[in-house]
Amino acid sequence: MDGRAVAPAAGTVLNALATGTGSAFAIDLETTASVELTHDGDVVGEVAGRPEADTTLVERCVELTVAEYAAAAGLDDATVGARVTTESDVPMASGLKSSSAAANATVLATLDALEVADAVERIEACRLGVRAARDAGVTVTGAFDDASASMLGGVTVTDNTADALLAREEIDWHALVYTPPEQSYSADADVSACERIAPMARLVEELALDGRYGEAMTVNGFAFAAALEFPTGPMLDALPDAAGVSLSGTGPSYVAVGERDALEAVQERWDDRDGRTRLLKTRTDGTQRL
Repeated sequence: MDGRAVAPAAGTVLNALATGTGSAFAIDLETTASVELTHDGDVVGEVAGRPEADTTLVERCVELTVAEYAAAAGLDDATVGARVTTESDVPMASGLKSSSAAANATVLATLDALEVADAVERIEACRLGVRAARDAGVTVTGAFDDASASMLGGVTVTDNTADALLAREEIDWHALVYTPPEQSYSADADVSACERIAPMARLVEELALDGRYGEAMTVNGFAFAAALEFPTGPMLDALPDAAGVSLSGTGPSYVAVGERDALEAVQERWDDRDGRTRLLKTRTDGTQRL
């Protein structure tokens, strides 16, 4: 019994570190997971091309999914094992939600292997991946905002303290991503510094719930860049051409959204910086079986 699924990465509208409320949107960078069920009870993960990579998250995704749904598949969860392999074009530790994409792809691929995917609501599958991320220690907030955007597609606003979806909307944007050479792990972020800008985060939340995502992103970007000590220069480069621009997650990537012509002008400026730029589309389809 095999399963495969693909999940998109995401960019940030509102970082949830300040108040527990977050917002994110899916972008066209993908992680694919392949799951082969076995009968030895062992779960073994692998990241294609990176034999040294930590596979705790994807292994935990399989374990939780099997524990929850093996019975529905007519199997004994105590004897079900798996081999799970992920491959990705999402750079790790870059603020582009690589962990959420890996978790979503792995959960859905496992459900596909169990042949119960059609019976499980996508938001419930998303919550399994969030539980796995918390167990694996790869998230501070639980990342339900990032995970929901990746799983459902479009823009989502969430209460991460309750794993509750507050709003979702499908927005057709182009998205420009700038990723500097360094990495930044969200679990290492200075939470206390982020909590001090909670009033700004609440303003961003109001803007996002009002559908003013571009303005929300930009306010979020300047506030969290200050709190997390990232440069604001890339965001200034994007204005006023972009409809919105923000530090994505806890960095180091920045994401700008808007019309393609406007973002091409921004890309010319970002290309002068060390790192990589990619002009993409936003995604409304979310995580899918293959």
